[in-house]
Amino acid sequence: MADLIKLTAAEIAAKIAAGEVTAVEVTEAHLARIEAVDEKVHAFLHVDREGALAQARAVDAKRERGEKLGPLAGVPLALKDIFTTEGIPTTVGSKILEGWIPPYDATLTKRLKAADVVILGKTNMDEFAMGSSTENSAYGPTGNPWDLTRIPGGSGGGSSAALAAYEAPLAIGTDTGGSIRQPAAVTGTVGVKPTYGAVSRYGMVAFSSSLDQGGPCARTVLDAALLHEVIAGHDELDSTSIDAPVPPVVEAARNGDVKGMRIGVVKEFSGEHYQAGVMQRFNESVELLRELGAEIVEISCPSFDLGLSAYYLIAPSECSSNLARFDAMRYGLRVGDDGTRSAEDVTALTREAGFGPEVKRRVMLGTYALSSGYYDAYYGSAQKVRTLITRDFEKAFEQVDVLVSPTTPTTAFPIGERADDPMAMYLADLCTIPTNLAGNAAMSLPCGLAPEDGLPVGLQIIAPAMADDRLYKVGAAVEAAFTARWGHPLLEEAPSL
Repeated sequence: MADLIKLTAAEIAAKIAAGEVTAVEVTEAHLARIEAVDEKVHAFLHVDREGALAQARAVDAKRERGEKLGPLAGVPLALKDIFTTEGIPTTVGSKILEGWIPPYDATLTKRLKAADVVILGKTNMDEFAMGSSTENSAYGPTGNPWDLTRIPGGSGGGSSAALAAYEAPLAIGTDTGGSIRQPAAVTGTVGVKPTYGAVSRYGMVAFSSSLDQGGPCARTVLDAALLHEVIAGHDELDSTSIDAPVPPVVEAARNGDVKGMRIGVVKEFSGEHYQAGVMQRFNESVELLRELGAEIVEISCPSFDLGLSAYYLIAPSECSSNLARFDAMRYGLRVGDDGTRSAEDVTALTREAGFGPEVKRRVMLGTYALSSGYYDAYYGSAQKVRTLITRDFEKAFEQVDVLVSPTTPTTAFPIGERADDPMAMYLADLCTIPTNLAGNAAMSLPCGLAPEDGLPVGLQIIAPAMADDRLYKVGAAVEAAFTARWGHPLLEEAPSL
């Protein structure tokens, strides 16, 4: 049973389909792993033991009846606690939604269930997805399985940690400024931000609506592709959903090859903020791509240097609007409603008690940026920068097929090191934010360990909108080459929990 947790999602699904193992056995093995290690890791906020076993039994019954099983039937998954799940708590890592039980499933949740994926539970995250370390969760931080004293990335650190700790072979994250890719980079896993609008946001609690995007997290490129195919596709319930076929991501992942491709190295993604070991592993990755037959081209995208500033005006502005709904009147926490206070007083007391410091900081910043007399100077200017960044991408993709960069400037930093320095924390998303502002697709996958600290480094691949298959084509080629060079997947070097 212990060996089951080390298998890839594709291997697990194949064994279940062949009758070599039951979905219940697979689910029980992962539940046992969660019970054994999650007290130390704290990847999960809620484990749905009975629900997971019921889903697994349904998969086994299907197989016994001779029904055809999907490519991920019976495979366990850890779901970020930002997607609504009927009958299961959804907190978004916040006290303001503590105890809230949604009456409906998000579209993504429905698609997982329809594909017979077994949802183990809900994972920890920075409150309302605001953060880069999972330290902003109202329920305490998550540890990085490589070193439990360090962060697992954020906001989706619970999902990435669950993968790295072998608590689940698949996970779901969301990416507003890098919250799938940055956690993947620092935990030695694979994370993909699909094209904006490719995965439905219906039932995903909103942070910044023009940036938020759900996506797949896994330990291998193929597993991420299989999950991507399950969750992507048009949804009439999401007005920003793209009505177009899902790119052939699984086919691309099975046929990784970069021969003849033009790959751009972004000049702006280097400099004083970048750890030496991260740049060393990135440069080795570029040379590997060259050896595999790609043509390497240096690309300059000057507006990328403005991405961080634009993001921290646009995202807080949208968050201040989205979070206005948490007013103690409709759902969630209610404080001070003793019959003597006005509705305004109850709302103020509830938001004071229910929101954490980072959420309050961003709401105030966003409200100020949108206020009369400042809108054009701040939010309006940030949107103009966003247009410049989009144009830089368009020019770049006229010259190359994909762009590559480090995913994050440093490896995982110690828990608490940047807690009192928001600007230092924000720099973790330096390389990932431009992609969100433009709506393109991007992936992070492991490219080695930094020599200074022995911690994972991520390689970021960026593709044009609706060319998500290019991520998997390049990612699969890099993954195969590195695995052959190392002699094993990178995660096998992680210390045992």
